[in-house]
Amino acid sequence: MSIIETEAALHVAHRDNHTHRDVNGGWLRPAVFGAMDGLVSNLALMTGVAGGSVSQHTIVITGLAGLAAGAFSMAAGEYTSVASQRELVEAELDVERRELRKHPQDEEDELAALYVARGVEPALARQVARQLSADPEQALEIHAREELGIDPGDLPSPLVAAVSSFGSFALGALLPVLPYLLGATVLWPALLLALVGLFGCGAVVAKVTARSWWFSGLRQLALGGAAAGVTYALGSLFGTAVG
Repeated sequence: MSIIETEAALHVAHRDNHTHRDVNGGWLRPAVFGAMDGLVSNLALMTGVAGGSVSQHTIVITGLAGLAAGAFSMAAGEYTSVASQRELVEAELDVERRELRKHPQDEEDELAALYVARGVEPALARQVARQLSADPEQALEIHAREELGIDPGDLPSPLVAAVSSFGSFALGALLPVLPYLLGATVLWPALLLALVGLFGCGAVVAKVTARSWWFSGLRQLALGGAAAGVTYALGSLFGTAVG
């Protein structure tokens, strides 16, 4: 194999292996947080009510109400949070856009100084800054990345965050209710399914973050189980006191 062919093969191998997951998208955090929160909060809510020795019908209504209320609350909260963050970023971009229009030379000098501070020779830094500043939109993108640490073309979507949060919370919150909807009359099937779901969610998150799947799954299982145990004990205590 020739040297050129070898270098080409190495380039292809590097290109195929040197890829990164999307870490800026607006769906992953609310989806993961929503599923975990739906599972833990609704499981804890249902076990707390079940600890008070209430009827099966009351437990089911409590679970469905917790699902609906939590999903809408999560969606509204995510939409407001991401929209506010996006509005703040857009306001800062407008500030930078005005500065580029009013003081182009000062902004070019600022960009050159940034490159010099990173080890680029002053003459080369000045040349690069001049070329990048020739296009106003490109200059805005460069300044936003260098000064604000953001990509103007990849801002999170409030709608995507809200829909992801709503769907994932509802799915997670449905698991503890599902056995009752399918005819269960005792708590343990709902508890078992929810705990399996918690372990599964933790394991899936580990696949995304490249952490150990069993550690992440067991950690989430322990946290969710602890929450369910505490609320069940509190429900039993309050149920006895009220009764």
